[in-house]
Amino acid sequence: MTIEITQSVGELAAQCPGATREFEKLGIDYCCGGSRTLGEACAEAKISVEQALSRLQEGLAATQRKDERNWQAASLADLIAHISGTHHVFVRTECPRIENLTAKVVSVHGKNHPELLQVQETFSGLAGELSVHLMKEEQVLFPFVIRLEEAAIAGEPAPPAMFGTVINPVRMMMAEHDGAGDALKKLRAVTNDYALPADACISYTTLYDALKAFEADLHQHIHLENNILFPRAVALEAKK
Repeated sequence: MTIEITQSVGELAAQCPGATREFEKLGIDYCCGGSRTLGEACAEAKISVEQALSRLQEGLAATQRKDERNWQAASLADLIAHISGTHHVFVRTECPRIENLTAKVVSVHGKNHPELLQVQETFSGLAGELSVHLMKEEQVLFPFVIRLEEAAIAGEPAPPAMFGTVINPVRMMMAEHDGAGDALKKLRAVTNDYALPADACISYTTLYDALKAFEADLHQHIHLENNILFPRAVALEAKK
């Protein structure tokens, strides 16, 4: 696979699953910021294009060795099942855990570390927005995309949609993804990239580890939707 600096970050992430891990290490936003070219993303992250290209080639080679699932080639139904069964389940499991953990840490360390109150407020807002967001995807958008694919396979007309065209809910979901991405950036900013203070206890450390894991999973979650599922669904509808 040839990698060009004029390709968008989202395109590269979609074509090479291993690229997402390398982008995480390089500090490049490949989900909400996926429309930027690799060159633009490198400039923003203050890293050389050569370094990024080298890391991406390593990620591509590692992916080929691991035979990682290529979601561009999978059915949309399988991709949706993966997103729902993996990433949606993770969000629903981790949100209450992190909220409870945050409350515990705030009660002990909030007086000396007021940034924890910002963490609590920001994550609580993110959790609430994600709860509604997942419901809209699972009850409206995902079922329609599955029916759209089934109709295409059967050579039948596209199913009627209450929202006119799939572009409409896709645009709404992507806007909500941008909001989630902003919340993740704010959490990193107020915690100084999750730097632990000298008096951090085990719960404090566990909280920051959980927030970092949540960020990594949500990045992958948004990437699969923004860069693979949504473009494929829009293209499939356009063929009908």
